[in-house]
Amino acid sequence: MFGVIPKVLWSRKLQANENNLCDSALRSLLIDTGERVILIDNGYGDKQDEKYFSHVHLHGGDGLDGAFKKAGYSFDDVTDVVLTHLHADHCGGGVKRAENGEGFELVFKNATYWISRDHWEWALNPNLQEGAAFLDENLLPMYESGHLKFIDEDTELYNDFKIRLYYGHTKGQAIPFINYKGKTLVFMADLIPTTHHIPLVWNMAYEIEPMRTLDEKEAFLNEAVEKEFTLFFQHDMDVECCTLHNTPKGVRVKETFTLAEFLNS
Repeated sequence: MFGVIPKVLWSRKLQANENNLCDSALRSLLIDTGERVILIDNGYGDKQDEKYFSHVHLHGGDGLDGAFKKAGYSFDDVTDVVLTHLHADHCGGGVKRAENGEGFELVFKNATYWISRDHWEWALNPNLQEGAAFLDENLLPMYESGHLKFIDEDTELYNDFKIRLYYGHTKGQAIPFINYKGKTLVFMADLIPTTHHIPLVWNMAYEIEPMRTLDEKEAFLNEAVEKEFTLFFQHDMDVECCTLHNTPKGVRVKETFTLAEFLNS
């Protein structure tokens, strides 16, 4: 999770367990604009076998089903599923095994599924490092259903909902920028997965272009400070949201808070 950073350094911030694994969150975000109900990413899903999940080490949480029920929504309410990228932990929950036991079907049957075109083409022909992260049963049913649409460039997908494309972690990762009451909330996905990855060189070993990640992060962090973005973390176990500021050591966390606190501020 921290690439070239020595364990003696990163373990001061995040403890590994007896199996040398670090706990990680897996958040999605549901946005109700009044006209559209937009889901950003959808987790692993549950269609993989026991052997697959034995490597994932799932450890609690409500899952999408429980979270939707708590919020008073059903899967059929979703009009749009925006996928930051197609690694299994970000898109597997959008496809399930068909109820008749034959093949697969969409979980969000009324939704348009959005992915960047660059990333879709990359996922169909991945490099050796990423190959195991892209599963045909997650990808192909979206396309075959006719529900898949592509994002070709940085764009405003809907009012107050913009997408920017990044290429360091994986080709064409789509990062949502959401305007809420004049503030910008950024769904960080794997651009900056946790607060521990805010320092420029603290990056994951999974980056396909590490130097490009550095450039993209530096530009983003500087803009986030200047424009007072709020970062929403998909993978940080302890922090949902934060703001940033400049320090003598570079851009660092200014304040941390929950999503509920951001919405009510």
